[in-house]
Amino acid sequence: MFAFKKELKTLFKETIQTSLILFKIMIPVSIIVKLLEILDVIDVIGNGLSPLMQILGLPGQTGLVWATAMITNIYGGIIVFISLASTQVFSVAEVTILCSMILIAHSLPVEVTIARKAGVRVWFTLCFRILSAFIFGFLLHQIFSFFHILENPSVMTWQPVSAQATFESWILSQLSNYIMIFFIIFCLLTLMRFLKKIGVIDKINTILEPGLEFLGMSKNAAPLTLVGITLGISYGGGIIINEAQSGDITKKDAFLSVSLMGLSHSLIEDTLLMMTIGASLIGILFGRVFFTIIGMILIIYIINKLSKQSFERYFSTSVK
Repeated sequence: MFAFKKELKTLFKETIQTSLILFKIMIPVSIIVKLLEILDVIDVIGNGLSPLMQILGLPGQTGLVWATAMITNIYGGIIVFISLASTQVFSVAEVTILCSMILIAHSLPVEVTIARKAGVRVWFTLCFRILSAFIFGFLLHQIFSFFHILENPSVMTWQPVSAQATFESWILSQLSNYIMIFFIIFCLLTLMRFLKKIGVIDKINTILEPGLEFLGMSKNAAPLTLVGITLGISYGGGIIINEAQSGDITKKDAFLSVSLMGLSHSLIEDTLLMMTIGASLIGILFGRVFFTIIGMILIIYIINKLSKQSFERYFSTSVK
Protein backbone atom coordinates (compact mmCIF):
# COMPACT_ATOMS: atom_id res chain seq x y z
CA MET A 1 0.00 0.00 0.00
CA PHE A 2 2.87 2.34 0.85
CA ALA A 3 4.55 1.53 -2.49
CA PHE A 4 1.30 2.31 -4.33
CA LYS A 5 0.94 5.69 -2.61
CA LYS A 6 4.56 6.50 -3.37
CA GLU A 7 4.08 5.54 -7.02
CA LEU A 8 0.91 7.64 -7.24
CA LYS A 9 2.67 10.61 -5.68
CA THR A 10 5.51 10.29 -8.20
CA LEU A 11 3.02 10.13 -11.08
CA PHE A 12 1.20 13.26 -9.92
CA LYS A 13 4.52 15.06 -9.56
CA GLU A 14 5.58 14.09 -13.10
CA THR A 15 2.13 15.04 -14.45
CA ILE A 16 2.30 18.45 -12.80
CA GLN A 17 5.82 19.04 -14.13
CA THR A 18 4.89 18.01 -17.69
CA SER A 19 1.58 19.93 -17.62
CA LEU A 20 3.26 23.09 -16.34
CA ILE A 21 5.69 22.95 -19.24
CA LEU A 22 2.74 22.94 -21.63
CA PHE A 23 0.63 25.47 -19.71
CA LYS A 24 3.49 27.97 -19.62
CA ILE A 25 3.43 27.77 -23.41
CA MET A 26 -0.29 27.46 -24.08
CA ILE A 27 -1.73 30.11 -21.75
CA PRO A 28 0.22 33.16 -22.99
CA VAL A 29 0.01 31.97 -26.62
CA SER A 30 -3.76 31.48 -26.31
CA ILE A 31 -4.14 35.03 -25.02
CA ILE A 32 -2.07 36.41 -27.90
CA VAL A 33 -4.10 34.41 -30.43
CA LYS A 34 -7.34 35.72 -28.92
CA LEU A 35 -6.05 39.28 -29.32
CA LEU A 36 -5.19 38.55 -32.96
CA GLU A 37 -8.76 37.36 -33.49
CA ILE A 38 -10.18 40.51 -31.90
CA LEU A 39 -7.91 42.73 -34.03
CA ASP A 40 -8.93 40.86 -37.24
CA VAL A 41 -5.29 39.98 -38.00
CA ILE A 42 -6.39 36.48 -39.05
CA ASP A 43 -8.66 37.96 -41.74
CA VAL A 44 -5.73 39.94 -43.14
CA ILE A 45 -3.54 36.82 -43.30
CA GLY A 46 -6.39 34.85 -44.88
CA ASN A 47 -6.80 37.45 -47.63
CA GLY A 48 -3.05 37.35 -48.23
CA LEU A 49 -3.20 33.57 -48.74
CA SER A 50 -5.97 33.83 -51.34
CA PRO A 51 -3.66 33.78 -54.43
CA LEU A 52 -1.78 30.75 -53.06
CA MET A 53 -5.01 28.82 -52.53
CA GLN A 54 -5.96 29.39 -56.18
CA ILE A 55 -2.68 27.75 -57.24
CA LEU A 56 -3.92 24.66 -55.37
CA GLY A 57 -7.22 24.68 -57.27
CA LEU A 58 -9.11 26.04 -54.26
CA PRO A 59 -11.36 29.10 -54.00
CA GLY A 60 -9.48 32.13 -52.68
CA GLN A 61 -11.79 32.34 -49.64
CA THR A 62 -10.34 29.09 -48.30
CA GLY A 63 -7.23 31.09 -47.41
CA LEU A 64 -9.18 32.36 -44.40
CA VAL A 65 -9.96 28.76 -43.40
CA TRP A 66 -6.30 27.75 -43.47
CA ALA A 67 -5.15 30.96 -41.77
CA THR A 68 -7.68 30.44 -38.97
CA ALA A 69 -6.58 26.81 -38.47
CA MET A 70 -2.88 27.75 -38.50
CA ILE A 71 -3.27 30.50 -35.93
CA THR A 72 -6.02 29.03 -33.73
CA ASN A 73 -6.75 25.31 -34.18
CA ILE A 74 -8.47 22.75 -36.39
CA TYR A 75 -11.91 23.45 -34.93
CA GLY A 76 -11.56 27.16 -35.67
CA GLY A 77 -10.74 26.35 -39.29
CA ILE A 78 -13.70 23.96 -39.55
CA ILE A 79 -16.12 26.59 -38.28
CA VAL A 80 -14.93 29.06 -40.93
CA PHE A 81 -15.12 26.33 -43.60
CA ILE A 82 -18.72 25.50 -42.65
CA SER A 83 -19.71 29.15 -43.10
CA LEU A 84 -18.24 29.02 -46.63
CA ALA A 85 -19.82 25.65 -47.41
CA SER A 86 -23.25 27.09 -46.61
CA THR A 87 -23.03 29.33 -49.69
CA GLN A 88 -21.02 27.23 -52.18
CA VAL A 89 -20.45 23.58 -53.06
CA PHE A 90 -17.01 22.03 -52.58
CA SER A 91 -15.88 18.83 -54.27
CA VAL A 92 -14.41 15.97 -52.24
CA ALA A 93 -11.05 16.73 -53.87
CA GLU A 94 -11.15 20.37 -52.75
CA VAL A 95 -12.10 19.47 -49.18
CA THR A 96 -9.42 16.75 -49.08
CA ILE A 97 -6.72 19.16 -50.26
CA LEU A 98 -7.73 21.83 -47.75
CA CYS A 99 -8.05 19.38 -44.86
CA SER A 100 -4.71 17.73 -45.67
CA MET A 101 -3.00 21.11 -45.50
CA ILE A 102 -4.72 21.93 -42.22
CA LEU A 103 -3.67 18.60 -40.72
CA ILE A 104 0.00 19.41 -41.36
CA ALA A 105 -0.10 23.11 -40.46
CA HIS A 106 -2.46 24.08 -37.63
CA SER A 107 -2.22 25.48 -34.08
CA LEU A 108 1.21 26.81 -35.02
CA PRO A 109 1.70 29.37 -32.21
CA VAL A 110 1.32 26.62 -29.60
CA GLU A 111 2.96 23.74 -31.45
CA VAL A 112 5.94 25.75 -32.71
CA THR A 113 6.61 26.87 -29.13
CA ILE A 114 6.38 23.26 -27.91
CA ALA A 115 8.85 22.25 -30.61
CA ARG A 116 11.24 25.03 -29.52
CA LYS A 117 11.06 23.83 -25.92
CA ALA A 118 11.92 20.33 -27.19
CA GLY A 119 15.05 21.72 -28.88
CA VAL A 120 13.92 22.55 -32.44
CA ARG A 121 14.48 26.06 -33.80
CA VAL A 122 11.38 28.16 -34.50
CA TRP A 123 12.35 29.11 -38.07
CA PHE A 124 12.66 25.45 -39.08
CA THR A 125 9.36 24.32 -37.55
CA LEU A 126 7.42 27.19 -39.09
CA CYS A 127 8.95 26.85 -42.55
CA PHE A 128 8.82 23.05 -42.47
CA ARG A 129 5.16 22.82 -41.45
CA ILE A 130 3.81 25.57 -43.74
CA LEU A 131 5.93 24.68 -46.78
CA SER A 132 5.20 20.95 -46.36
CA ALA A 133 1.46 21.65 -46.15
CA PHE A 134 1.57 23.74 -49.33
CA ILE A 135 3.65 21.18 -51.25
CA PHE A 136 1.39 18.33 -50.14
CA GLY A 137 -1.71 20.30 -51.15
CA PHE A 138 -0.16 21.07 -54.54
CA LEU A 139 0.73 17.41 -55.15
CA LEU A 140 -2.78 16.28 -54.24
CA HIS A 141 -4.25 18.90 -56.57
CA GLN A 142 -2.09 17.66 -59.45
CA ILE A 143 -2.97 14.01 -58.80
CA PHE A 144 -6.70 14.60 -58.40
CA SER A 145 -6.82 16.84 -61.50
CA PHE A 146 -4.80 14.46 -63.67
CA PHE A 147 -6.88 11.38 -62.82
CA HIS A 148 -10.18 13.31 -62.49
CA ILE A 149 -11.01 11.70 -59.17
CA LEU A 150 -13.03 12.87 -56.14
CA GLU A 151 -14.87 15.42 -58.29
CA ASN A 152 -18.25 14.62 -56.70
CA PRO A 153 -19.71 17.11 -54.18
CA SER A 154 -18.56 16.63 -50.58
CA VAL A 155 -21.05 15.81 -47.85
CA MET A 156 -20.70 16.90 -44.22
CA THR A 157 -21.91 14.42 -41.61
CA TRP A 158 -21.17 16.60 -38.57
CA GLN A 159 -21.00 20.27 -37.75
CA PRO A 160 -19.61 21.72 -34.51
CA VAL A 161 -21.97 23.83 -32.47
CA SER A 162 -20.57 27.35 -32.23
CA ALA A 163 -20.36 28.46 -28.63
CA GLN A 164 -21.54 31.95 -27.68
CA ALA A 165 -18.67 34.26 -28.53
CA THR A 166 -18.22 35.88 -25.12
CA PHE A 167 -15.02 36.41 -23.19
CA GLU A 168 -16.41 34.37 -20.27
CA SER A 169 -17.23 31.40 -22.51
CA TRP A 170 -13.71 31.57 -23.99
CA ILE A 171 -12.13 31.47 -20.52
CA LEU A 172 -14.31 28.50 -19.50
CA SER A 173 -13.38 26.71 -22.72
CA GLN A 174 -9.66 27.25 -22.07
CA LEU A 175 -9.93 26.03 -18.48
CA SER A 176 -11.77 22.93 -19.67
CA ASN A 177 -9.00 22.25 -22.20
CA TYR A 178 -6.28 22.56 -19.55
CA ILE A 179 -8.08 20.19 -17.17
CA MET A 180 -8.48 17.66 -19.98
CA ILE A 181 -4.80 17.98 -20.94
CA PHE A 182 -3.75 17.38 -17.31
CA PHE A 183 -5.97 14.30 -17.11
CA ILE A 184 -4.74 12.84 -20.43
CA ILE A 185 -1.08 13.42 -19.52
CA PHE A 186 -1.64 11.68 -16.18
CA CYS A 187 -3.22 8.71 -17.99
CA LEU A 188 -0.40 8.60 -20.56
CA LEU A 189 2.35 8.68 -17.92
CA THR A 190 0.53 6.01 -15.90
CA LEU A 191 0.14 3.81 -18.96
CA MET A 192 3.76 4.24 -20.02
CA ARG A 193 5.02 3.47 -16.51
CA PHE A 194 2.82 0.34 -16.36
CA LEU A 195 3.87 -0.83 -19.83
CA LYS A 196 7.50 -0.26 -18.92
CA LYS A 197 7.16 -2.38 -15.78
CA ILE A 198 5.61 -5.34 -17.61
CA GLY A 199 8.12 -5.12 -20.46
CA VAL A 200 5.75 -3.96 -23.21
CA ILE A 201 7.76 -0.77 -23.86
CA ASP A 202 10.87 -2.86 -24.55
CA LYS A 203 8.88 -5.00 -26.99
CA ILE A 204 7.48 -1.89 -28.72
CA ASN A 205 11.00 -0.48 -28.97
CA THR A 206 12.23 -3.74 -30.50
CA ILE A 207 9.39 -3.82 -33.04
CA LEU A 208 9.73 -0.15 -34.00
CA GLU A 209 13.51 0.01 -33.87
CA PRO A 210 14.07 -0.94 -37.56
CA GLY A 211 11.52 1.63 -38.76
CA LEU A 212 12.87 4.33 -36.46
CA GLU A 213 16.44 3.59 -37.49
CA PHE A 214 15.28 3.98 -41.09
CA LEU A 215 13.93 7.39 -40.06
CA GLY A 216 17.16 8.25 -38.26
CA MET A 217 15.97 7.85 -34.63
CA SER A 218 17.09 5.60 -31.81
CA LYS A 219 14.67 3.19 -30.12
CA ASN A 220 14.51 5.48 -27.05
CA ALA A 221 12.33 7.84 -29.05
CA ALA A 222 9.82 5.14 -30.03
CA PRO A 223 7.19 5.41 -27.24
CA LEU A 224 7.27 9.22 -27.23
CA THR A 225 6.92 9.49 -31.00
CA LEU A 226 4.12 6.92 -30.96
CA VAL A 227 2.18 9.08 -28.48
CA GLY A 228 2.55 12.14 -30.70
CA ILE A 229 1.61 10.32 -33.90
CA THR A 230 -1.54 8.82 -32.41
CA LEU A 231 -2.66 11.53 -29.95
CA GLY A 232 -1.02 14.78 -31.01
CA ILE A 233 1.93 17.12 -30.52
CA SER A 234 0.59 18.68 -27.33
CA TYR A 235 0.81 15.32 -25.54
CA GLY A 236 3.76 13.73 -27.33
CA GLY A 237 5.64 17.04 -27.44
CA GLY A 238 5.09 17.66 -23.75
CA ILE A 239 6.61 14.32 -22.86
CA ILE A 240 9.46 14.83 -25.34
CA ILE A 241 10.30 18.17 -23.69
CA ASN A 242 10.51 16.38 -20.37
CA GLU A 243 12.73 13.63 -21.80
CA ALA A 244 14.94 16.08 -23.72
CA GLN A 245 15.49 18.25 -20.66
CA SER A 246 16.40 15.21 -18.59
CA GLY A 247 18.86 14.06 -21.27
CA ASP A 248 17.10 10.72 -21.88
CA ILE A 249 16.94 11.36 -25.63
CA THR A 250 19.49 13.08 -27.86
CA LYS A 251 19.01 16.40 -29.65
CA LYS A 252 18.86 14.56 -32.94
CA ASP A 253 16.18 12.16 -31.65
CA ALA A 254 14.12 15.09 -30.36
CA PHE A 255 14.53 16.97 -33.66
CA LEU A 256 13.53 14.03 -35.86
CA SER A 257 10.70 13.00 -33.56
CA VAL A 258 9.21 16.52 -33.54
CA SER A 259 9.67 16.77 -37.33
CA LEU A 260 7.89 13.44 -37.85
CA MET A 261 5.04 14.52 -35.58
CA GLY A 262 4.83 17.81 -37.45
CA LEU A 263 3.84 15.95 -40.62
CA SER A 264 1.78 13.17 -39.05
CA HIS A 265 0.24 13.56 -35.62
CA SER A 266 -3.10 12.76 -34.03
CA LEU A 267 -3.71 10.31 -36.88
CA ILE A 268 -6.83 8.89 -35.23
CA GLU A 269 -8.82 11.85 -33.89
CA ASP A 270 -7.92 14.48 -36.49
CA THR A 271 -8.40 12.08 -39.42
CA LEU A 272 -11.88 11.11 -38.24
CA LEU A 273 -12.70 14.78 -37.67
CA MET A 274 -11.78 15.73 -41.23
CA MET A 275 -13.79 12.83 -42.64
CA THR A 276 -16.92 14.25 -41.03
CA ILE A 277 -16.69 17.41 -43.15
CA GLY A 278 -16.25 15.51 -46.40
CA ALA A 279 -12.52 14.76 -46.82
CA SER A 280 -11.30 11.47 -48.31
CA LEU A 281 -8.92 9.04 -46.59
CA ILE A 282 -6.89 8.96 -49.81
CA GLY A 283 -5.35 12.30 -48.91
CA ILE A 284 -5.82 12.90 -45.20
CA LEU A 285 -4.44 9.52 -44.08
CA PHE A 286 -2.82 7.34 -46.75
CA GLY A 287 -1.39 10.25 -48.73
CA ARG A 288 -0.22 12.07 -45.61
CA VAL A 289 1.57 9.02 -44.20
CA PHE A 290 3.32 8.39 -47.53
CA PHE A 291 4.25 12.08 -47.79
CA THR A 292 5.60 11.94 -44.21
CA ILE A 293 7.90 9.03 -45.03
CA ILE A 294 9.28 10.80 -48.12
CA GLY A 295 9.64 14.06 -46.18
CA MET A 296 11.53 12.37 -43.35
CA ILE A 297 13.88 10.64 -45.79
CA LEU A 298 14.78 14.05 -47.23
CA ILE A 299 15.23 15.58 -43.77
CA ILE A 300 17.49 12.73 -42.68
CA TYR A 301 19.55 13.06 -45.87
CA ILE A 302 20.08 16.77 -45.20
CA ILE A 303 20.85 16.31 -41.49
CA ASN A 304 23.36 13.52 -42.17
CA LYS A 305 25.24 15.83 -44.54
CA LEU A 306 25.77 18.35 -41.74
CA SER A 307 28.38 18.32 -39.04
CA LYS A 308 27.21 18.18 -35.43
CA GLN A 309 28.16 21.83 -34.99
CA SER A 310 26.18 22.92 -38.06
CA PHE A 311 23.14 20.88 -37.00
CA GLU A 312 23.10 22.43 -33.54
CA ARG A 313 23.73 25.92 -34.92
CA TYR A 314 20.97 25.98 -37.53
CA PHE A 315 18.38 23.39 -36.45
CA SER A 316 18.73 22.61 -32.77
CA THR A 317 18.49 24.84 -29.72
CA SER A 318 18.97 24.49 -25.98
CA VAL A 319 16.19 22.72 -24.04
CA LYS A 320 17.15 24.23 -20.70
